[in-house]
Amino acid sequence: MRKLINSTYITLDGVIENPMWTMPYFDDEAAAFAGEQTNAADALLMGRATYDGMSAAWPTRDESDPSTGAAYFNNVKKYVASTTLTDPTWKNTEVLQGDLVEEVTKLKAQDGKDILQYGFGSVTTQLIRAGLLDEVRFWITPVLEGGDSVTTPLKDFKASFKLVDTKVMKSGVIIASYRPQTAE
Repeated sequence: MRKLINSTYITLDGVIENPMWTMPYFDDEAAAFAGEQTNAADALLMGRATYDGMSAAWPTRDESDPSTGAAYFNNVKKYVASTTLTDPTWKNTEVLQGDLVEEVTKLKAQDGKDILQYGFGSVTTQLIRAGLLDEVRFWITPVLEGGDSVTTPLKDFKASFKLVDTKVMKSGVIIASYRPQTAE
């Protein structure tokens, strides 16, 4: 069975939206880890907000430069959980129809590599509740972004996780990998 891995950039004050603040920290070490993630995944899963952000950015990047990652993101199979997106314009994108849990269960049962998910919102919380998320990797970036918290999908949401790995990068970024724990 394929694994579903969530990879989310987060500031020290909990901001996850529009992670342009990661750019000063995205050095060769971070790029290598990101490359390991994408090399291990042959599909992306995202909610509508993440799709909107990524589909606006990635197609404008140079696919001939391997350091950009654009060739991967523009060509990998993409699945979007959305009830409002009807005509995706980013190539190789499929909108999941029907029940999210049923659709993701089917995706995980297919042959293939990992399914990678960026961002953390209502789609992720539904998948954790259903026991479908195998691992979450928080890229904790040593910045305070301030402003309105974008972690509102976490309001009134509770889950326990087991630490499975940490990686501390020279830049100060910490990647903390967790597995959801089932209630006993």
